[in-house]
Amino acid sequence: MGNEKTHINIVVIGHVDSGKSTTAGHLIYKRGGVDKRTIEKCEKEAAEMGKGPFNQKRYEEIVKEVSTCIKKIGYNPDTVASVPISGWNGDNMLEPSANMPWFKGWKVTRGTTLLEALDGILPPTRPTDKPLRLPLQDVYKIGGIGPVPVGRMETGLFEPGRWLVTFAPVNITTEGKPVEMHHEALREALPGDNVGFSVKNVSVKDVRRGHVAGDSKKDPPGEGAGFTAQVIILSHPGQISAGYAPVLDGHTAHC
Repeated sequence: MGNEKTHINIVVIGHVDSGKSTTAGHLIYKRGGVDKRTIEKCEKEAAEMGKGPFNQKRYEEIVKEVSTCIKKIGYNPDTVASVPISGWNGDNMLEPSANMPWFKGWKVTRGTTLLEALDGILPPTRPTDKPLRLPLQDVYKIGGIGPVPVGRMETGLFEPGRWLVTFAPVNITTEGKPVEMHHEALREALPGDNVGFSVKNVSVKDVRRGHVAGDSKKDPPGEGAGFTAQVIILSHPGQISAGYAPVLDGHTAHC
């Protein structure tokens, strides 16, 4: 599963700290690290601060705060379903909870439970109309067949039969044989599919992980001089200052 890619993201946010998970607290309590009187005291203080369980106002505050973060990184908050749940007690996980009658559902696709939110996710449209781009995950050398590049298709469409493949940035063009997925020949391969194909007159030293394969006759890939990116740093163990040189991974390329 190492070359699988995330399809959806589920973010779980604690209602008290609106960021740090409360799971560790539950585990410490169950192990006897915190007695029940301390838990009751914390619950009372949280309720007095408006951060008690099943609190509508607190839920709305968190949704507003998280929506601001979502917008900053380029997503539309209006397309994200927010569901108040209790993972510990199961509220609003599979069935609507009686503890939150004020929650009438989200606005993206009407529903009240986490399960309904997952069912309501619309599968993304596969970009088959764009040029073929396949970042290589690895290149295997198989006896009797030769080099077999494998990777996950990002854009384009693989059609059956032999084809001319171009690898960037090394600008090598050679003949590719029919595409396979899980050792079965494919009639076609779509973006999101993990595929492999054999090539002629190419050594495993010529192409490697991080290179990009494409159709030589339909807008083949080439080496780019540079690009501008918006980078979101979620956590960092040290300090970022002038002269800092981070290590970046772009798809399967290690920079």
